[in-house]
Amino acid sequence: MEYIYGALLLHYAKQEINEENLAKVLQAAGISPDEVRIKTLVAALKEVNIEEAIKSAAFAPVAAAAPAAAPAAGGAAPAAPAKAEEKKEEEEKKGPSEEEIAGSLASLF
Repeated sequence: MEYIYGALLLHYAKQEINEENLAKVLQAAGISPDEVRIKTLVAALKEVNIEEAIKSAAFAPVAAAAPAAAPAAGGAAPAAPAKAEEKKEEEEKKGPSEEEIAGSLASLF
């Protein structure tokens, strides 16, 4: 996590997040930097809009199970689940979102 915190500190200070700057921040904190982790993090963060990741993480909605709707008297099923499935399939085709990329970064450490 100290690598992520270092990157966030550089972002907050409006400094470029690169290998040299991140190594300096970690050394200043008394941490012996691992070059492989630094390179991996810097490469991963090039594809991430940090501002958007921070905003989405701060206000991430809590997923709650919705109660199942009872079928109408005529036996017709509601159309909402079909639309939800279509939307989910569309999102899967688009590729990983910034939130998913940021989440995968946590697995590195």
